[in-house]
Amino acid sequence: MSGHSKWSTIKHKKGRADAKRGKLFTKVIREITVSAREGGGDPDANPRLRAAVAAAKTANMPADNIKRAIQRGTGELPGTSYEEMSFEGYGPGGVAVMLEILTDNRNRTTPEIRHLFSKHGGNLGENGCVSWLFTRKGTILVPRSDELDEDTMMEVALEAGAEDLDTDDPDFFQITTAADDLHRVRDVLEAQGVVVENAEFSMDPSSTTQLEGKPARQMLRLMEAFDDHDDVHNVWANFDIDDDTMASF
Repeated sequence: MSGHSKWSTIKHKKGRADAKRGKLFTKVIREITVSAREGGGDPDANPRLRAAVAAAKTANMPADNIKRAIQRGTGELPGTSYEEMSFEGYGPGGVAVMLEILTDNRNRTTPEIRHLFSKHGGNLGENGCVSWLFTRKGTILVPRSDELDEDTMMEVALEAGAEDLDTDDPDFFQITTAADDLHRVRDVLEAQGVVVENAEFSMDPSSTTQLEGKPARQMLRLMEAFDDHDDVHNVWANFDIDDDTMASF
């Protein structure tokens, strides 16, 4: 599993702690609201909203909170208006970085993102400078268990229509799907009794940049800084960092 793929599981494990202090709730509520505004309030007819609601349920968000977030998006309840933005740039060692932003004040967010890039050895670039390196995919995390060995998981995932299965993480199987197949594959897995911990859209790089030593540590601190920023909804990068450095982070 390359570094950028490992980060998705690190982020998810970190998200469990974030949920306890409400930070994850803030980001998920924003995504639900914007998804409902853009595609309607019916999760069955709005794939983006469905993914957001699933993330909220994984974080144990109360159903009433989910309902109110949808209603704010559809205009049934008053609420803050969030703007979608994207940023692209370079991390330490020339790593390609993409960010999805949900903000209520772009004049505040833009300089803050630029500062985080600079602080951690990177720089903000123009839109389009790195997006050509990434392809939109679906990522599903399945917790490991004594009842589900690697061979069985591989067979089930491929029969469900997955593109790939990564077994390197000690806690999760990571399944990759075509973006359009994310929810269908999840439904097939759950119908077969497989527990799905998380399912989300992701950006998969066509190539990776190897980092070691100080640049590797800087890159991981940059990723953490972006994840901790309230306005950053998603961040992806094409770094590859060795297991020992990732494990010590």
